[in-house]
Amino acid sequence: MKTFRIGGIHPAPDKITAGKLIVAVAPSGQLRILLSQSIGAPAKPVVKAGDTVLPGMMIAEAGGFVSAPVHSPCAGTVAKIEKIRNTKGLWQEAIIINVDEQADQNVPERPRTPEEIEALTADRLIGIISDAGIVGLGGATFPTRVKLSVPEGKKAEYIIINGAECEPYLTCDDAIMRIHATEIIRGAELLKRASGAEHIIVGIEANKPEAIDAMRQAAAQYAGVDVVKLKMKYPQGSEKQLIDSLTGRRVPPGKLPIDVGCIVDNVATAFAVYEAVYLGKPLTHRVLTVTGPEVADAGNFLVPFGLSLASIIDRAGGLPDDTGKVIAGGPMMGQAVADLDAPNAKGTSGILIIPAKMSERKPTGPCIRCAKCVDACCMGLEPYLLMTLAQNALWEEAKKHSAMSCLECGSCSFICPADRPILDFIKLAKSRIKAMK
Repeated sequence: MKTFRIGGIHPAPDKITAGKLIVAVAPSGQLRILLSQSIGAPAKPVVKAGDTVLPGMMIAEAGGFVSAPVHSPCAGTVAKIEKIRNTKGLWQEAIIINVDEQADQNVPERPRTPEEIEALTADRLIGIISDAGIVGLGGATFPTRVKLSVPEGKKAEYIIINGAECEPYLTCDDAIMRIHATEIIRGAELLKRASGAEHIIVGIEANKPEAIDAMRQAAAQYAGVDVVKLKMKYPQGSEKQLIDSLTGRRVPPGKLPIDVGCIVDNVATAFAVYEAVYLGKPLTHRVLTVTGPEVADAGNFLVPFGLSLASIIDRAGGLPDDTGKVIAGGPMMGQAVADLDAPNAKGTSGILIIPAKMSERKPTGPCIRCAKCVDACCMGLEPYLLMTLAQNALWEEAKKHSAMSCLECGSCSFICPADRPILDFIKLAKSRIKAMK
């Protein structure tokens, strides 16, 4: 089995919800739909208070080249447009919709015939994907249209479909692969056509045997599609590490996957591309995992964007009494939620509920120069040194030692025997270096 060559760790997988089906959650009450749901510029509203909206209707257009439109997941009425807090506690503009619970809330399908799909040009495919508001659903939320717009002088050789899901606890990608394998492969074929790539490789970690079997059966219907079983190692789902695992190519510092001929998309993104092109459906919902050691009804849920995290948690049995922390995402790269009234968005892959006894930081000890953080760093950095430089506000030195190459995967903090908050200080250094620019 393949894996990446430098660094990596082996946290416990804790896939509590593995094997669970996908349960649909209907929109209800009020949806608060953030305008900033992608890396880049926030979308711009095209509706106003009092307007009636329908499921799948565009309510905000892309705010720039690196941006994506936003669509209504429901039928209802726009109550207002105002700033609300997101899961990080930051104020962002949102469209507030009162759901019409008597109306049909299904996003309508407008299927294309096989002949129509076959006739679509690369530019038209990219246009459909753009109009559907599709972004990277692995967490980065990079607009898929931008990835597919290969710069002049570069060539896409590989479409890499990321089914690694190396983040502990999360199983939403596993569920999509088990249930919608054929649709994912069809979406990958569309990504291949849109980009002009020659090959498709799907990478899945070995702890998802049902997903691997399902994807291999689906891929067998197409030429040039390889489904590869990967060793379990974190952060295998990071695109640079996945490219190394599957192609042996290394993305140089400061470069992008396209610089080594690769485009990486998550399995959920490929599924969204299928729905947009085959069924005419924009991105209005996503599958996310609600999980934790004490969660009563942990599972994988298909959720409309704009529903509060509190409402989603209620669907999973409610917040356990001994909850110490709620994390948006997984335990390695997710962030603690500041307000459970915050809405889910395109980048919300999971809600992890941690008991109080597991949520407190351990006392920090002195660095013992064991170099475990160096061994664990998949970017070949010296995390202990970057932390020391940040503690002493030596931002230029931190920049010289490649702080900006840090993936923020958290492997260094996880492996440190002294429980030092290494990643916290590296993030601080990165923010100060950005400010210097």
